Amino acid sequence: MRARSALFDVYGAYLRRHGGAATIAALVRLLAPLEFGAPAIRTAVSRMVRQGWLEPRRLPDGPGYALTERAERRLAEAGGRIYRLGASTWDGRWHVVALPELPARTARDRLTSSLRLLGYGPLGPATWVAPRPSAGLDDVLAAESVTARVFHGRLDGDDADLAATAWDLTSLGAEYAAFVAAWSAELSAVDAADPAAAFAACQRLLHAWRKFLFRDPGLPAELLPVPWPGAAAAEFFDTNTARLSPAAGEFVDGCLSTGRKTA
Repeated sequence: MRARSALFDVYGAYLRRHGGAATIAALVRLLAPLEFGAPAIRTAVSRMVRQGWLEPRRLPDGPGYALTERAERRLAEAGGRIYRLGASTWDGRWHVVALPELPARTARDRLTSSLRLLGYGPLGPATWVAPRPSAGLDDVLAAESVTARVFHGRLDGDDADLAATAWDLTSLGAEYAAFVAAWSAELSAVDAADPAAAFAACQRLLHAWRKFLFRDPGLPAELLPVPWPGAAAAEFFDTNTARLSPAAGEFVDGCLSTGRKTA
């Protein structure tokens, strides 16, 4: 886990519920159980400011950093997929993104990563599909100065075959099974009553789980292999997050209240 990724997770999982802002001192306290020092955190924050994810904010406790509107939108969408909020419905149509021209290599790599994170899978170098539109698509295209033809459409063919073309579901299923096997052993050693330990375990688990957002678009059940290992993995993630969350939340509250000015 890098400091930048850890900050995204902390802002997304906790700080959005606390106004979306924190001082550097609070961020240093929060990331201490993950073994990040102040220099690494300051460097990551500066980078996130340059990239448009954070912005300076004067807080009651002193100078701090808040999520930008762009970051709020990205984290809201990611949170919905991480915790599977809302109905996972599919109307039988695919959301198609066709790029008239491919950007340069570096921009193309960034675009590929961002589209995968939003749930789009490639049918070719310039054509991407998803089972539903993403609210973050316009931001992603604008960030790389890319124009695209975007539309909804039904496939004249086998939807399950299209899904298997855009996403390697066999490999993804194996990764879900490996995730449960690896984390079952690791989490069994965590004291859920220890706030700092519970927070660190929660964040590491979230970081590992979040990687699936780049691989799993949230396909409807009728397009997935049976049985689907992702269902058991999601239940495992939810159960352990719920077990660790009370103590982890206590740790976050303590980090944010330490040094807070009183009237």
